[in-house]
This record gives sequence, C-alpha cells and structure tokens, in this order.
Amino acid sequence: MKPLIKITDLHVSIDGKPILNGLNLTVNKGEVHAIMGPNGSGKSTLANVLAGREEYTIESGTVEYEGEDLLSMDIDKRALAGIFLAFQYPVEIPGVSNSNFLKSIINAKRKHQGLPELNALEMLKFIRAKLNAIEMDESLLKRSLNDGFSGGEKKRNEILQMTLLEPKLAILDETDSGLDIDALRIVAEGVNQLRSPERSFIVVTHYQRLLNHIIPDFVHVLSNGKILATGDRTLAEKLEVEGYDWIKESNSVTA
Repeated sequence: MKPLIKITDLHVSIDGKPILNGLNLTVNKGEVHAIMGPNGSGKSTLANVLAGREEYTIESGTVEYEGEDLLSMDIDKRALAGIFLAFQYPVEIPGVSNSNFLKSIINAKRKHQGLPELNALEMLKFIRAKLNAIEMDESLLKRSLNDGFSGGEKKRNEILQMTLLEPKLAILDETDSGLDIDALRIVAEGVNQLRSPERSFIVVTHYQRLLNHIIPDFVHVLSNGKILATGDRTLAEKLEVEGYDWIKESNSVTA
C-alpha cells in the first residue's frame, strides 16, 4: 500500500533552535495516528510544518504526500491537496463573517475540483446539514470568525470546517485543550463521522481522555524531536499512569 504521507529523517529548527531531530512517520490511508509527548517535544511543530507554517526552517529530511514533495508546496496548494489543520488556538478574525469564510473555502475547493460554485441558498443548505451533526448553533454563522467565541465554540467551528472540506489528511493540534467533557465528545464525534478508508488523521494530544473517544490505530510518543515509542491505545493508557520519564530514559520502544 502506498502511504498517504511519509516523513523521513525530518530535522526542523526555529530561530536556530533544533526542534525536530530525525523524525520518521508513515501514515497510510484510513489510519488514525495519535502523537503524544511532554511539553516542548515537537508535537505542534510537526503539525505546523505539515500544514506549511513558514517560520520553521527545514534543515534536512523529506515529507512525501501522495508521492509528491510536500515541503515544496505552498500553504494554499497543501490545503487544496486535502491537508487540514485544526489549531490549538484558533485565530479570531474580526470583520470577517463566519458564513462568508465558510463559503469562500468551500467554493475554493469546488473550483479546484472543477465543480460549480454553490449559490447562497445551496451553501446555506449544505452548511446547515453539517451544523446539526456537531450541535453547533446557527447564530454563530452570522458572527465574525471566532471573534468572542468560547473555547468550545472555536473548536466546534474548526470541526465544522473540517466536516465541510472533507480533507484527505486532517491534523488536529491539541484540539481537546481546554474543552469540557461535552465539547470533547462533540469534537470526537465529528472526527469519528469522517473516518473512512480514504481519510487519515494525525491527532496531537497531551491526554489519553481524547483517545477514549477517538480510538487510534497507532500511538506515538514524541520526545526531544523524535518518535521514541509506538504502540496501540494501551500505550496512551500507560502514559496516563506512568508519565513520560520511562520513555525519555530508554531508546526507541515498540509497545
């Protein structure tokens, strides 16, 4: 099987400080990979580098996405190719209505696919169908993008965007951060509804609790910029009990 994304010996720095130090990861179509690790281990850096954030310096290594060089793609090309990043802290954009933003990203994708753009009525019907699935209030569409939204509303809005765009690779960067149990459940249900043999997820998280709702195929532990342990969901349960010290003190582990 040809992998959806293959990361090989990736070294990344920011402002001269090394963050990723020879990271290797292969994600096949249909798989859910959870990335865990202590603060400063490089989890969010990995997510941002895959999405195309420009402040990072790629020192060496390769990232192949559907057989193409991902690192040479501009951010917009990555998005159109089916890569989606849900931010840990979604950006507030006053003055840009949520509905207009959603309309723009949906029609941009449709244009890229050679499909006709949706008119206003078609767009509203399309969005409403997805709103119900994530229990999101329609009134949020009329407000500025994430402006004044609660933490849970911002995360629901991210999941709405993901549901509307139906990406090939969805990267969730600590989407569970700051969520109460009800919001966590809704976010997880949004992810689970999108799981399919053609769609993959990289779920970055600190906590095992999210993985009670989104059952991963693989759990990886990132420490000092590289993956030091890989296993199934029981590895996350072990980390919840024992922490990360045993990982830091060992060489690469397969659980």
